[in-house]
Amino acid sequence: METVAVLIVGAGPSGLAISACLTLHSIPFIILEREDCYASLWKKRTYDRLSLHLAKEFCHLPFAKHPRTAKTYIPKDAFLRYIDDYVSHFKINPRYHRSVESAELDKVQGKWRIEAHNIIDEKMEVYFANFLVIASGENSEGYIPDIPGLDGFQGEIVHSSHYKSGLKYQNKDVLVVGCGNSGMEVAYDLSNYHARTFIVVRSPFHVLTKGIVHLGMSLLKWFSVDAVDKVTLLLARFIYGNLSKYGIHQPKLGPFVQKVLTGRSPVIDVGTVKKIKSGEIKVLPGISRINGNNVVFDDSKEIKFDAIVFATGYKSTVTRWLKDYKYIMNEDGMPKESFPSHWKGENGLHCAGFSRRGLSGITTDAMAIADDIYKVYTSKK
Repeated sequence: METVAVLIVGAGPSGLAISACLTLHSIPFIILEREDCYASLWKKRTYDRLSLHLAKEFCHLPFAKHPRTAKTYIPKDAFLRYIDDYVSHFKINPRYHRSVESAELDKVQGKWRIEAHNIIDEKMEVYFANFLVIASGENSEGYIPDIPGLDGFQGEIVHSSHYKSGLKYQNKDVLVVGCGNSGMEVAYDLSNYHARTFIVVRSPFHVLTKGIVHLGMSLLKWFSVDAVDKVTLLLARFIYGNLSKYGIHQPKLGPFVQKVLTGRSPVIDVGTVKKIKSGEIKVLPGISRINGNNVVFDDSKEIKFDAIVFATGYKSTVTRWLKDYKYIMNEDGMPKESFPSHWKGENGLHCAGFSRRGLSGITTDAMAIADDIYKVYTSKK
């Protein structure tokens, strides 16, 4: 049994950011990570061609802005080096191979009681903490929808978190399910490797270039969201024209208003739209069912595929181990309160990385949480 001021669950960017902030406040903490490394999502579950979709000024952790010499849109390898330097600079030492099995408030002691399975030693470890920070993030586990007949599909089924490149899919018929940033980029990558690529598009979404998004986020410092949306939509229409004839429909809300209200980001085009227009990537409606290796779509069309890549997002797994999640989370493992009050719960419970605002949101969360803990910690001390 071990007692500490703050216990952080998760050594992804959120957990690392909070660790750095607590270190600067000289507050003792322990960070538990179920994997064998920090930032495991970035190191193990990202595709090869990934780079940050937002400009570098919106993609840094607390107290560590990217240098001027860095590329505007940082590649995956460069970002991983940035994370390595961050961990080294702030001397962050997570305890790896610790899978948190339960966490609940001990009302007698007024502390959080956390049980973690040490995967290496096959032992249960018990911790008590004044503050518990959930930093496992909203991307804990890849989500694959329950489609009738999916269990009978004889080809390859892979979630985008396990997709690396299109090299192994050359000259194969591949279906990408999901039209967010990951789905559109995976489809582009598959097509580049000469896979016969199809993508399911069910919901309306905005398509913007990196440059338009960069401009829009910069303009938000001085102009209203509505005004910025008008500018970005005008530019997008000039570049892409009307995409509805290609099966891509625009939402009623503007891209930045939609982001604020729903957390859903616009798709940042990496070249996928051009391939859709040329017919290299074919757009299909929703899936009705799967018969063997044949997928039946809502328009009754039936096509045989060698593989299906699900770019259908992630889900939070917090409620599986956090017994007293009611102090901050809903049953779906997401914060009860909306941004910007989402990070603070009751009885010393906090969460970071659940604002759906990327690295910028993580930085904001971490600094707010550390400052809040510091005030309470020093007042009691």
